[in-house]
Amino acid sequence: MPLQPAPVTFEHLRDGLGIGVAEPRLSWRVPASPASQKAYELELDRAGVLHRTGRTPGGGQVLLPWPDRPLNSRERVSVRVRVWTDGATEPSSWSEPSTVEAGLLHAEDWTAVPVGPAWEQDPESDRRPARVRREFTLAAPVSHARLYVTAHGLYEAEINGRRVGDDTLSPGWTVYGERLRYHTYDVTGHLAEGPNAIGAWLADGWYRGRIGFDGGYRNLYGSDQSLIAQLEVHHTDGTTTVIATDPTWQAAQSPILFVGLYEGETFDARLHHSSWSTPQPTGPDAAWGPVATAVRDPRTLFAPGSAPVRCTEEILPVSHSTTADGRHLLDFGQNLVGRLRITVDGPAGTTVTLRHAEILQDGELATRPLREAVSVDTYVLDGSGRQIWEPRFTLHGFRHAEITGWPGELAEGAVVARVHHTDMRRTGWFECSDPMINRLHDNVVWSMRGNFVDIPTDCPQRDERLGWTGDIQVFAPTASFLYDCAGMLDSWLGDVAVEQLPDGTIPWYVPVIPGGPAWTPIKPGAAWGDVATLTPWVLYQRFGDLGLLRRHFPMGRAWVDLMARLAGESRLWDSGDQLGDWLDPIAPPEDPAAARTDRYLVATAYFAWSARHVQWAARELGDAETAAEYGRLADEVAEAFRARYVRADGRMTSDAPTAYSLALAFGLLADDRQRQIAGDRLAELVLADDARIATGFVGTPLICDALTATGHVDVAYRLLTQTECPSWLYPVTMGATTIWERWDSLRPDGTLNPGGMTSFNHYALGAVADWMHRVVAGLEPAEPGYRTIRFSPRPGGGITWAKATHETPYGTAAVSWEQTATGLSVHVTVPSGCQGVLELPGRAPLTVGPGAHHLDTGDLDRTAA
Repeated sequence: MPLQPAPVTFEHLRDGLGIGVAEPRLSWRVPASPASQKAYELELDRAGVLHRTGRTPGGGQVLLPWPDRPLNSRERVSVRVRVWTDGATEPSSWSEPSTVEAGLLHAEDWTAVPVGPAWEQDPESDRRPARVRREFTLAAPVSHARLYVTAHGLYEAEINGRRVGDDTLSPGWTVYGERLRYHTYDVTGHLAEGPNAIGAWLADGWYRGRIGFDGGYRNLYGSDQSLIAQLEVHHTDGTTTVIATDPTWQAAQSPILFVGLYEGETFDARLHHSSWSTPQPTGPDAAWGPVATAVRDPRTLFAPGSAPVRCTEEILPVSHSTTADGRHLLDFGQNLVGRLRITVDGPAGTTVTLRHAEILQDGELATRPLREAVSVDTYVLDGSGRQIWEPRFTLHGFRHAEITGWPGELAEGAVVARVHHTDMRRTGWFECSDPMINRLHDNVVWSMRGNFVDIPTDCPQRDERLGWTGDIQVFAPTASFLYDCAGMLDSWLGDVAVEQLPDGTIPWYVPVIPGGPAWTPIKPGAAWGDVATLTPWVLYQRFGDLGLLRRHFPMGRAWVDLMARLAGESRLWDSGDQLGDWLDPIAPPEDPAAARTDRYLVATAYFAWSARHVQWAARELGDAETAAEYGRLADEVAEAFRARYVRADGRMTSDAPTAYSLALAFGLLADDRQRQIAGDRLAELVLADDARIATGFVGTPLICDALTATGHVDVAYRLLTQTECPSWLYPVTMGATTIWERWDSLRPDGTLNPGGMTSFNHYALGAVADWMHRVVAGLEPAEPGYRTIRFSPRPGGGITWAKATHETPYGTAAVSWEQTATGLSVHVTVPSGCQGVLELPGRAPLTVGPGAHHLDTGDLDRTAA
């Protein structure tokens, strides 16, 4: 078959509908082959007018500049590409066409205003949600139609009785005052000439619902519950009809009696009629009243840069038991984030209650770790026969569910858990010969899924679920291997920049809870604030997006400048509140920051590391002068670090694993001798504690790399394969299916950790998976975007084989290795447009081109002999 590139993609989106940039960057992949692209040609079809770039020399395939005049709002363009490869005189076939369509790019494109219920509501009460609707008539057949929509709160839209889209919890959580995301839907098939109706369910969500600890705080962004929608219908005769939210809309109380992200949802089916979003509704939903309008500056509306939250999987219970009092206990076999869908039939007024928890204690749901997030859904039947229901505007973190009030038998398949998270494309896989390590890796994947819910959260089940900056800072390398999360994290980093204070301070979590509790941590904190420098760099390395690096560079530079002012001439950041090596295993439940390592040692180490990253970023952006300035700063901080925290004998003032891991991983030591002393001492400390974990959030992602770099990969494997508490595999021995927040969230005797902060789904300590990908399997980028791929497996720990696959921006990269009687047998795959560097223990590096390659060290030895 002739070579044909994959269809063009736009920015970091899988779907180009409603894109929010006028000059979207283009990417494509060339099928795997030994030949690489040497030139390309793009063709743009703009309403029948073709523009071709002509043959353009170059091997670029990722995030290339838009090659024509900018898009206008609503403009739809078809794009395809063909390429020339090594030695080819003729181009490839054209790719299948891809379509990009601009959303509403300018504030003046919007005529919609926020509309919601007009009845008076107590802003401090559990307010009943509303629905809003509007009827209209279309005077001509429909050519195509788009719905541009967002909300103060959450929404689900319907047109003529049909749901619009399949997203959940839209428009998501952003810093609403400055950035409110809107979505674009193709609703052509929902409409017809003649009478039509549009409506939307509304809910409080993050906008005015309870968010934060101790049950949360209401009305954080506003007190209205409003829809902002603009339906634009283009007719076959060339005319356009616009139906925008305005005072002509109507509102009514919803059959949802109450809903909260923490609390759950209560739905009374007796108050619902399916005709509510059709013309001339009948039944109990017919009593509609006027709407109230609110205010929204359209300049704050922006289009998504990634996929929304969706249901991505359905899971049936693996076990079902019934208690003596008739309650049903279900175990889904996997700790997950989502909600239950029930299929039920019973008399009118029957109330079915669904409770959720991550774990059982003494055979009952263990709800103490939920704190004030009660996580209870309630459904009241209307007696009309078989009904299918699931909540709309809440999510729960759970493995177990308790059902009360179920009428009759609970049939198989009547209750299904539906998994929800940001619908990112899976890009990374890992497997090895050790089943427990495979389960650990699966746990990392499930914790990422459960905590990437529009923003990167710290936990999905209790009254928190906040975007803690330190957690994603340490986990970003793992996340960017497992999933294409560039668009999502780029958008969230935009909110971090909005929340950054004028002095450079990065809050400990983003979005901040505005006007919330007095302790809200908007103050400088090492490791957490360093998300401003480290995470954009990781994303640049993994996805090759220089524009992302440029966009977030001012934020990172301002953060480093703040640390420089706080440290002063000493270059030591030894002041202020610090979380330090959070959740060191020796820390008592009531004081998670009480670690073995001096928290100011941690702060100064991160100061040096972030300054170094500003240097590197400035160099990549072509600013040599700024790079030199921050390179000098990083050197000065490293020198001050050594003077304060490294003793004359090479040991550190905090003689603890995290201290040595930081010094080694961040390049803070003076020379090879000092590094080897530190590495040897680190290995000694690990072995002295029988390779049980002695690090917290800061040290845990670094320790295996620090050991590997100093010749102690065997000790790193001892850590990885330890099963006694605290260790990565201890939770696996206790049946964990996600990563725990504490090393002993469940204690060996089966009791819960007594701390008030105990989650069973918390990805930060799963950051070790990045080391598993890079060292155990041996796959990592050596150039941004994996343009050069390093294959460098380091076998150990009794593991006899391992493999990893990653969908790079250029295509599939893979490595697999196994121990043989004569050595190591290694297979690698390099995508077109890339090169690989194969580095095997004791061997000189070998550079290979695109395609599949096999190397057997036993064969090499025989050849050499």
